[in-house]
Order: sequence, then C-alpha cells, then structure tokens
Amino acid sequence: MSEKLAVNFAGLTFDNPVTTASGTFGSGLEYSEFVNLNQLGAVTTKGVSNVPWPGNPTPRIAETHAGMLNAIGLQNPGIDTLIARDLPYLHERGARIIVNVCGRSKEDYVEVVERLAEEDVDLLEINISCPNVKAGGISFGQKPEMAEDITKAVKKAAKQPVIMKLTPNVTDITELARAVEAGGADGVSLINTITGMKIDVNRKTFAIANQTGGMSGPCVKPVAVRMVYQVANAVKIPVLGMGGIQNTEDALEFLMAGATMVAVGTANFFNPYATTEIIAGLEAYAEREKLSNITEIIGCVK
Repeated sequence: MSEKLAVNFAGLTFDNPVTTASGTFGSGLEYSEFVNLNQLGAVTTKGVSNVPWPGNPTPRIAETHAGMLNAIGLQNPGIDTLIARDLPYLHERGARIIVNVCGRSKEDYVEVVERLAEEDVDLLEINISCPNVKAGGISFGQKPEMAEDITKAVKKAAKQPVIMKLTPNVTDITELARAVEAGGADGVSLINTITGMKIDVNRKTFAIANQTGGMSGPCVKPVAVRMVYQVANAVKIPVLGMGGIQNTEDALEFLMAGATMVAVGTANFFNPYATTEIIAGLEAYAEREKLSNITEIIGCVK
C-alpha cells in the first residue's frame, strides 16, 4: 500500500485513513471473506459493554429514502467474549483495532476500559450516545458537563488513546467537542446516528418497535460534513469523520472538511467492498493530484 495514505491519529500512525463505523462491521468476522482486514486503516468493533446486552425488541431496522433507521439497542455479547474471541481473531489477521465502548453508567464504561488496559488495542472509541440510567436516561453526550465528566473518568482508567464519539442530536456539537477536549480526549469521532421515526401506514403503527431509531446512510452526509467541519475548526484534537460515506468522493469531502480519518458504515451493508474500494480511490487521487501525502488536503476547505 502506498505510503501516501499514512496518517497520524492521536499519536499513532495508520497505513491509511479508512476504518469501519461501529455496529456496521461486527468485529470483522462477517466481512473477512470480502475484505483483507489488514488492508484497512483499522477495524472498529461493534460497541462492547461490561455484560452482554440483549438489545431492543424486533422489528428494529427500517429502510428510509437514501438510508436506514436502526434501533438495535447496542446488542453485544459483552467484554469477555470480545477479549476471548474477537480480539484474537483480529490479531491473527493483522488488523489494527479500535474498540467501541458503551455503558449505562460511568462505572460501566470504566469497567470495560479497565478490562482493555492490558489488551493489544490501538484506540478506544467511547460511545456517549448511550442513555445514562443514573440521570433519568439522558444521553451522556447531550450535556457538556456530563460529557466532560465521563471523558475524565475514562481517561483516568485508559491505557490507550481515547476517542469520544459525539451525538449529532444536540443544538451545538462544538460545545460537546470542546467539553470532551477539556476532559482530556485524544480525539473525537462524529457523527453518530440522527434520531428519526418511520410509520408503517399499512399496519398503522411504528415501523420499529422502539418507535424511534438512529438514521444513517447517504441522507445524513450533508449534516455530518457540516458538523465535522465545525468541530475540526473548534478543537485541536483530531477528528474521525463518518456519516453516509459510500465512495471515495464522500471520503474526500470529510477529509477536506477537516477529518484526519474516516469511517464507513451503512455502505458496508449493501457493498461489502466499500472500504477497500475507497482506499484504492484515495490512492488514485493522491497519485493524480501529485500529493506527497493525503494529509495535504485535510482541512483544506476554509
């Protein structure tokens, strides 16, 4: 792979700026017949909690125009299974690893982060869109003071660099970005899904049992690019951008807006080769534009 795609994120060098969006790629097992996992910048795992989570009742996925809604509920087998099964699998295939962490209380997050302290993991991505059960169910990522507090707690326990994953379901995402930066975050990732709803007019009820779900796919990309641009210009820590990336041009938009790395999510469901196609496209772009490194275009749009 060309050295022209190498990027530094949170003090670590990755061969290219492309990873997977949590929850869309499992832990790589499901996609390994389509993608050589060691060709990706990194594999970002599905969110993992301190104990297994069953997720929400079905139906929990619905198509929308240019996207989808999901209310999976962060179903996962828990940290024990990740350590015993998924991490060894990824290491065997030479993948760089970003572990996405979820929890329902500060203690939940810290427990998972402590369990990962001695594991060979590159980065931790902390999903603060989870409902804080001790605060009446409000998302950790919807109040700046709460976001800063959880960041401080995770950083105190973490041995790896910490990326805080920001929710777009706020008035001003830069407030959240500055809050987690103040809490010691080594980077931010955005955007998570946008809350939406679909009605099944034939059944006269909600299309998803949870009533609402997270909207993702091409329909959210303009919002995601705008928020990445705002955050990249509001903080000094690097940004991992995501939201509707399907192809090389989409990835380039995020990089030019200020993202250092990008994550491919919903596109994996309809094109399992999307990540490697984008990497190849970025290589071709760097050659065509005679770039010494892809970082030359990061944040070039002002």
